[in-house]
Amino acid sequence: MENEINVDDQNIPVVEKFGTFLGVYTPSVLTILGLVMYLRFGWVLGNVGLGFTLLIVLLASSITFITALSASAIATNMHVGVGGEYYMISRSLGLELGGAIGIPLYLCRTLSITFYSFGLAEAVMIFWPATLGIMPAHMIQIITAVIIVGITILSGKSAALTLKLQIPILIAVGLSILALLIGALTGSSQTPEMTITLRTAPKGFWYVFAVFFPAVTGFTAGIGMSGDLKDPRKSISKGTLLAVGTGLLIYLFIPLILAFTSKISPEGLASAGVETWSKIAIFGSLLIVPGIFGAILSSAFGSVLGGPRVLQSLAQDRLAPSILAKLSKTGQPTISTWISGVIALIAVALGDLNTVAEFVTILFLTLYVMINFSAAIENLTGDASYRPKIKVPWFVSLLGSFGAIAVMFLISPIACILAIAFEIILFLVLRKRSMQKEWGDVRAGFWRTLARFALLKLKKHANDPRNWRPNILVFAGDVKKRLPLVQLANYLNQRRGILTVCNMIIGNLKRNEINIKKETEKMNEVLDQAGILAFNEVNVVSMFESGTINITQANGIAGLHSNTIMFGWSDKRKRMISMLKTIRTISGLHKSSLLVRINKLPELSSRNRMDIWWRGKHSNGDLMLLLAYLLSLNNEWKNAKILIHTIILREEDREFMTKNVQDMIDEVRIKAEPKIIIKPQDKSVTEIIHEHSKNANVVFMGLKLPSDGEEKDYVARLEELSDGLETTVFVRNAEEFAGEMI
Repeated sequence: MENEINVDDQNIPVVEKFGTFLGVYTPSVLTILGLVMYLRFGWVLGNVGLGFTLLIVLLASSITFITALSASAIATNMHVGVGGEYYMISRSLGLELGGAIGIPLYLCRTLSITFYSFGLAEAVMIFWPATLGIMPAHMIQIITAVIIVGITILSGKSAALTLKLQIPILIAVGLSILALLIGALTGSSQTPEMTITLRTAPKGFWYVFAVFFPAVTGFTAGIGMSGDLKDPRKSISKGTLLAVGTGLLIYLFIPLILAFTSKISPEGLASAGVETWSKIAIFGSLLIVPGIFGAILSSAFGSVLGGPRVLQSLAQDRLAPSILAKLSKTGQPTISTWISGVIALIAVALGDLNTVAEFVTILFLTLYVMINFSAAIENLTGDASYRPKIKVPWFVSLLGSFGAIAVMFLISPIACILAIAFEIILFLVLRKRSMQKEWGDVRAGFWRTLARFALLKLKKHANDPRNWRPNILVFAGDVKKRLPLVQLANYLNQRRGILTVCNMIIGNLKRNEINIKKETEKMNEVLDQAGILAFNEVNVVSMFESGTINITQANGIAGLHSNTIMFGWSDKRKRMISMLKTIRTISGLHKSSLLVRINKLPELSSRNRMDIWWRGKHSNGDLMLLLAYLLSLNNEWKNAKILIHTIILREEDREFMTKNVQDMIDEVRIKAEPKIIIKPQDKSVTEIIHEHSKNANVVFMGLKLPSDGEEKDYVARLEELSDGLETTVFVRNAEEFAGEMI
């Protein structure tokens, strides 16, 4: 064996690495050909008959075979570290989902220690003196506890010693199967029973399936040793598939032997445990007992080696205390091993072998769901990084997931729901912690694939006005200083469109004066703290006007471009003139513009009114009304009234204008209240607006496009209109406005 030196702080553990046969195939096949094969195969056959026994074998094996294929595909696409299945899932679906399945996986392996130790304790019943009657239940539990302590101590010392012990065990198992075959062939035969009798399994067919299913879960024992393999990528796939294939062939073969031999009746099969094989095999129990003891002991060793390594990997990923990742001088996660042994001891209180088997089955099936789901999603997203040597069609992996869920539900609907709920809770807790990781996962690829699909479909409906949504590009500058502007954009967007926040910096990009990455991280931090969901970007330009226009044209992806450009008010008259010139150009690009002046931020409790100043015609008015409506959809603005103010010159026009505005309100189905105002001769429009909207939280007004050279005067006009108002939004629709501007 080759040795690899790992440096761990002050000590240097020497970790012995293993190949495919000893590291994967042997522990996997011995766990498959273990407890259930010897102690429960006859019981299964005696309760459901030969036909349904073979059906159980094929059904269980098909799920595990698909899962083995999926696990092999993932393993051949990455370097698999410590933690086996947990490591693969967390690096495929992300740390949160990996942790949500890793913790149940650890519990599953730990309960398996108890499961196999119970089986070994039952096997010891062979030596129980007949004069003492049937071995009492508490005695079986005591023997189970002693076995758990023994294998925990041995496994905590050395994985190499534990794995090397499996070679003579494998030979003993092979001899026991051969002895069974020879014994059956040397006796007479009988017609096999084909009907379901449920002699000693009153809970039904799926209960029998649940008791049998752990027999085929052994293939994960080798995957659990991933961190101790020389070449995990090669060994996991090769060793796992060989072990599953070997187990399937033997499991199809043994029921035929047990069913056709006349050395034991169906009634005897249903009631017998350890004695089943001994009654049939040549030389009786001489070759059977070593195989039974060895196989069950090997399965227990596989669990006690695999469980602590999952806990070690969880600790390395900061999902468990870091002390659990500490290794001994021989490279064993000793502390994790002791903890696993203690939990396995506590689980002895669950009662008996069959009870523990049901818990183990449900937990293993949740693991299979996630392994298959990982492989299916990796395949569907089509990331360039996903290049497995073993290719499994996505629908095959998905079938494995659905099959595992179906079996979970059939075995125990309550346990199925509780298991799924437990993992969802774990996922939400881990997600809330927002853990950082240094590896990518398949989720990014999944969303990219979905985004590409959606964008291609959206291309056909890009110009459909019914589906218009505000994709806002807001030029915010320093986000920290302009946070109210960005927050207003977020409200107007109302989680229905795409919000992009731009920090445009006037400078020279060639001189590398600005650290764009650092500035982007600052923006991210501010937006995250404010709870604003937005894309952000930092752009360095040489001039304001040309830079703004270039950014506006370039913003967006694959046809999904910004359609509304928002600017914040500037105290510099020169900058305001530049904004108006830019808005004129942007209108030619068929993009709407919003110019926002925030004089006062309204308190949350006082956001009760929005005013729209409109002459009752369309274009700018349509957009103003829509923006006010979108703002009212936010919880912070849900109690705000929308008032539509229209100024008329004569009383005779009131009825006509009221009807005109009300018809429009009814047509667009937006809750608003019309306010018709007759202009007094002694008051200007500006004075009327200030008088009626002084208590409004937001005021929407139209924005015209001044002619070249008129920008300075129009800036003064806008300043006059918005003075004294809390927040003013000047709106310019992308289409030509048909009416007269205020």
